[in-house]
Amino acid sequence: MRFVFPFLIGITLSASGATDAEKPTAAPEKDAPEAKVSEPITREFSITIEGKKVPYKVSTGKLQLKQDDGKARASIFHVSYVRSDVKDPSTRPVMFAFNGGPGSSSVWLHIGVLGPKIVKLPGDGTLPPVPPAHVGDNPLSILDVCDLVFVDPVSTGYSRAEKDTKPGDFHGLDEDIESVGDFIRRWVSEHDRWSSPKYLLGESYGGIRVAGLSNHLQTRYGMSLNGVVLLSSLLDFSTLQPAQGNDLAYTVYMPSFTGVAHFHKKIQGDRDAMVKECKAFAFGEYAAALIKGNDLDAETRNALAGKLARFTGIDAATWLAHDLRIDATFFRGELLRKEGKVLGRFDARVAWDATDKAAPLPDYDPSYALAYGAFSTAMLDYLGRELGYKEDQPYEILTSKVQPWRWNTTNEVVNLSERLAMAMRDNPHLKVLVMGGYTDLATPPEGVAYSIRHLLDLPESVRRNIQTTSYDGGHMFYLNPPDLSKTRGDLVKFIQNGMP
Repeated sequence: MRFVFPFLIGITLSASGATDAEKPTAAPEKDAPEAKVSEPITREFSITIEGKKVPYKVSTGKLQLKQDDGKARASIFHVSYVRSDVKDPSTRPVMFAFNGGPGSSSVWLHIGVLGPKIVKLPGDGTLPPVPPAHVGDNPLSILDVCDLVFVDPVSTGYSRAEKDTKPGDFHGLDEDIESVGDFIRRWVSEHDRWSSPKYLLGESYGGIRVAGLSNHLQTRYGMSLNGVVLLSSLLDFSTLQPAQGNDLAYTVYMPSFTGVAHFHKKIQGDRDAMVKECKAFAFGEYAAALIKGNDLDAETRNALAGKLARFTGIDAATWLAHDLRIDATFFRGELLRKEGKVLGRFDARVAWDATDKAAPLPDYDPSYALAYGAFSTAMLDYLGRELGYKEDQPYEILTSKVQPWRWNTTNEVVNLSERLAMAMRDNPHLKVLVMGGYTDLATPPEGVAYSIRHLLDLPESVRRNIQTTSYDGGHMFYLNPPDLSKTRGDLVKFIQNGMP
């Protein structure tokens, strides 16, 4: 039994078991050249959303973060969209959006779901587009109700450390939160938006970032937020990392296995009912059995294997051979092994031909392969041709240059649950929306659900501010058109409910 835990990205650098050739190559860390920060490029467009014309200004450029002595320490690339027909923009909601990684730009949220332009993918989001991919109007953008700022943390996108600062100074859990928080403070101040309702949205590791930011912005700058969105996110890494003596991740992944097996018709019945039943089983009978370890008797072991087969489509003998513990990587290679296919990690609806049918584990992630080239090409075309922004240096869609990442923990697993709870305790008006996909095998929805159930010190009156919603797709469920439509509806309602 083996678990490979890659570092996360909003759509992460690689799937478990990906070859080194598939990963961006890390360049040696060195002092960055001093960036020349000029005025942002601003252009005006309009988009029709729900039958109404929405004019907007889009600004593309960099904002310099400075040390206490005024010396530049980093230049943060960002693209902001501001509706231009609003009489008093100072009271209009604004959302700051981030993908994850560490090491991802915000391209996925930018042209995948939130912005007024969206990459065009065929079908239900499980098929690759014929290259080159392009963006088109996104009538399901939330720009009609909320201004948007897409932020690339240091070393991603075009964001870079300045000449006298080492890039590695920003590559850590708390360092990342501090620098992104400084950017938000500066953007809000420069655009006179302190009186605006403020929202953060983070995908994947971006959820860790926004959980930390919710507390940091409040305690450091007195900036209270109206809402935080955790999209395909996590708060506690122990929910994803099974180990000797830690069986939590096996229970967390189980309902997702049910959702995936149902999609591929390996199990039959009402999906939602089966997933609900599986949750009760996973955190009840199954969890109690795993705790017993080697003390579990053979009769109970065999009975559990039969139930696991019913929930996952993986036969009982295989479950027994793996000590009733199967991780997501093995599951991706096993479910459709007889058909010669492997499943995607980010979206297990995607099933492509296995390159080595005898391999015990999949050697690539087809859902990553589907998205990476399309988003990269479409984003660079959009930035240059429509927004008029170009640089000589590469736009780092995904990069391993942020490694090694400092987790700033000692003998403990990274867990930002407490920081989010503190922010909610001190700001009882802060609302949280948790969004997850049934076929996400990167950050299964039950991981965040488990973390939220264990916010034990959070007052019940504040706990009601947390909402959860589910989608048919995977990590980037918004690539599935019905889910994209639902995403807009859920976000618009969430923003409007958080307004003063």
